[in-house]
Parts: sequence; C-alpha cells; structure tokens
Amino acid sequence: MRRRVPVLPVFLLVMWLALNGSFAPAQIALGVLFAGLVTLAVAALRPVFAWPRRFDVAVRLFVVVLVDVIRSNIAVGRIILGASKRQPHVGFVKIPLELRDPHGLAVLAMIITGCPGSVWAGHDTESNVLTLHILDLQDEVTWIRTVKQRYERPLMEIFG
Repeated sequence: MRRRVPVLPVFLLVMWLALNGSFAPAQIALGVLFAGLVTLAVAALRPVFAWPRRFDVAVRLFVVVLVDVIRSNIAVGRIILGASKRQPHVGFVKIPLELRDPHGLAVLAMIITGCPGSVWAGHDTESNVLTLHILDLQDEVTWIRTVKQRYERPLMEIFG
C-alpha cells in the first residue's frame, strides 16, 4: 500500500510558519495544532477523496490544455479585434458524457471555462449531458469530439 503525503496539513503548517516568520518551538506547535484542526474541519466538506491515478496522463492533459488555452486566446482575440470579417456564430452544444467522477467533472468545468470562447453552461446529472456555450460554433461534431477525446478520456484515466 502506497503512503500518501498529507498535503493540506503540511501546506497549512508551512504557511503558518512563513506568515509568522518564526521557527520557534511554540510556533511549530501552534502550526501543527492549527493544521490538524483545519484539516479535520474541512474533511467533512469532502466526502469523496480525490487522488489522481495516472500522473503521466495528468501532465499530458496539462500540456494539451495549455496549448488549447493559447489557441483559444488567439482565436477570440481575432474575433474581438475584427481580424475575422465574418460574424461569429454563437451557440450551444450538448455533449453526452461518460465521466461521472465529481472531481473529474470539476476539472472538466475548469478546463472548459478556462479556454476563452467556451463556457460550461450546464450539466444534467441524471442524463449526464453537458451544455456548453460557444462563442464561435462552426461545427458541433468537432466540439463534441474535442471535449470527449482531448479532455474527458484523459480525465477518466486520471480519476478512474
């Protein structure tokens, strides 16, 4: 069984010591107490623990998203600055999802909303259908394929 580093309490302790600017034994004890109490208090807010299963896939997904954000910024910039003479076709697209993990869905929402020109407009939990608002919707099939292959499939591997 692999041991997991308790990230939150360690982070809180380090921040406590950094903010107090002291490594005195009393500050360390107070920091440990603070970190422990906060960790216990927020544990009830997270009933399902998230731990990525495939770090290599997460790194690849990060690179893909970074490239997509840059491309989206350029495309939206062209629309806003008028470099494209045609009017954008604003629309909604519905995407049936297989991903059900709440952490995976949260990351997908951040990815979609982080890419300029697209916004997570809704998610029907019963039918598991995602609704996206797209600034320049030219081809629904391309958007469905992009979300499912570039984002959903890796997230299913990561959060299994």
